[in-house]
Amino acid sequence: MELEGIYKSADSETCIKCNERELDRDEDIDANKYQNLSQTEARAQNQRGLTGRSKCVVLSTVCFGLMCVLVAAVIVLHIKLTEEREIQATLMLQTSSRYQTEKDQLQNSFNSLSQKKLELETRVKDLTAEKGQLQRNFDSLSQKKLELETRVSNLTAEKSQIQNSFNSLSQKKLELETRVSDLTAEKSQLQNSSNSLNQKKLELETELRKISEQAIGCLVASNKEMSWSDSRKYCRDRGGDLVIIKSEKKQRCISSFIKDMVWIGLSDIEKEGNMTWVDNSPLKQGFWEKNEPNDAGGKEDCIELNPGKTVLNNWNDIPCSDKRKCVCEI
Repeated sequence: MELEGIYKSADSETCIKCNERELDRDEDIDANKYQNLSQTEARAQNQRGLTGRSKCVVLSTVCFGLMCVLVAAVIVLHIKLTEEREIQATLMLQTSSRYQTEKDQLQNSFNSLSQKKLELETRVKDLTAEKGQLQRNFDSLSQKKLELETRVSNLTAEKSQIQNSFNSLSQKKLELETRVSDLTAEKSQLQNSSNSLNQKKLELETELRKISEQAIGCLVASNKEMSWSDSRKYCRDRGGDLVIIKSEKKQRCISSFIKDMVWIGLSDIEKEGNMTWVDNSPLKQGFWEKNEPNDAGGKEDCIELNPGKTVLNNWNDIPCSDKRKCVCEI
């Protein structure tokens, strides 16, 4: 609108200049004609020239008035447009400020939402990892649950077997208790019988000792262990000598009488391989252990009796310096 008003103002100024040039040209023509015409014609012509100039002045005045009106209209329009433009600029500034504020708010909201989105993505990632871990834990616990159920089933079966075994053992316990009771009674009877037999044994041993003493004389066993020569001296100091065994009966009697290995009155000290008794009588019947006498090392010249061996095979030659108890015959 402003440019259109400026263009209209320029057109009005051009029109005024054209009218002025036309007036100057008409005046020049009228002056020339006036010189050539007669005075009458000059008057008439002058009258017509005045009429033409009056029209031109009126037209110029009208054009100038219109131009002023147009200029005024343009000025008013320019002022109005300027005011509208300022109002629009103010509105645009306000709108721009509001839009900028809204934009900043939206940007802040966007930034906040972006941050929350990142946090949520991180949270989702963490929750996904936790879910995976929980799933693995759940699978592990499920497997353990199955194993425990299997274990419980096995233990239940074992419990049933143990219960059956317990019932069986309880029954056997009752049977054993009954058996123990019976055996206790039998033991009591056997103990009574044993006591009776021991009493009879003592009586028989006493009687046997009396018979032995009558048969072989008085026998004395030492409590101290000594060499063969010291043992013989021990017996001589008591009025006797080491025992001489020349019969199976006496061998059996002495073997049953003693409990420890003892010296007897037999040796080959005088001559190797020539066994003689302490009364210088030669050996006629011996009760040797297997492979004895063997004179091991060439130093076994004295004879011991070992009651732990078989009654009729319990003699053994050993070094005379060894320590043994002895049996003296008084």
